[in-house]
Amino acid sequence: MKANILTIDGKKKSQIELPKCFSEKIRPDLIQKIIETKKIKQPYGPSLVAGNQSSISGKIVHRRHVWKSQYGRGMSRIPRKAMSRKGSQFNWVGAESPNARGGRRAHPPKTISMININKTNKKELGLALRSALSATIIPSLILKRYGTLKELKIQMPIILESNITSLKSKQLLSGLKLILEDLFKIAVKKKSIRAGIGKLRGRKYKKTAGALIVIGNKEKLKSSYFDIVNVNQLSVLDLANGGVGRLTIYTEEAIKDLGEKLK
Repeated sequence: MKANILTIDGKKKSQIELPKCFSEKIRPDLIQKIIETKKIKQPYGPSLVAGNQSSISGKIVHRRHVWKSQYGRGMSRIPRKAMSRKGSQFNWVGAESPNARGGRRAHPPKTISMININKTNKKELGLALRSALSATIIPSLILKRYGTLKELKIQMPIILESNITSLKSKQLLSGLKLILEDLFKIAVKKKSIRAGIGKLRGRKYKKTAGALIVIGNKEKLKSSYFDIVNVNQLSVLDLANGGVGRLTIYTEEAIKDLGEKLK
């Protein structure tokens, strides 16, 4: 399968043969499995020794003829620490138990339950990556993922000549606006203030993902308007997090490197 290489002005420069990795059968089930495996949750919870650092004397017993017994004094049986002592008389306060001041938490979050220990077979990982790449060159899947595009006629894949990596941000934006046309509105990352009460709860801003630009291993490109990743660091999370068919732009060098990496 051949594809056109475009200049930054949107004109056809030449053609390139797409590697076999772009002809893989699309497997949304396998892609979703890999995404679930790679999910990361930041473990949280109190310190393991929080509330257990006071010197306590164990639970109070209510039997007669036992030293330190509180028999007949109406005191609850909770662990206590002695603040002062006179003979066998103690001034002590509850400690360590969850119902005492400064005590441990009753049922704290368990950090071990938040650590993802799922594993992936290497063959499945490679198959999922090739499958996600194949989805980026199918117009119907891209239109399905981006509901605002509706029934536009688009041509995929979008492959640009490698000298775009030497352009400044303003030139890159104006060039992609010519090439992408109606797709440009979803290609640029946008940040907006959330409408609901979530903005008071640490979720003030909403961001769109924007387009993904895949560059070659030896190329460098920086832009705050797009997600940029080189071939060696490309993963299923970049291509299909949220569904297959992300709007993806490749450089000529990236296509060649993908062909060598995913033979």
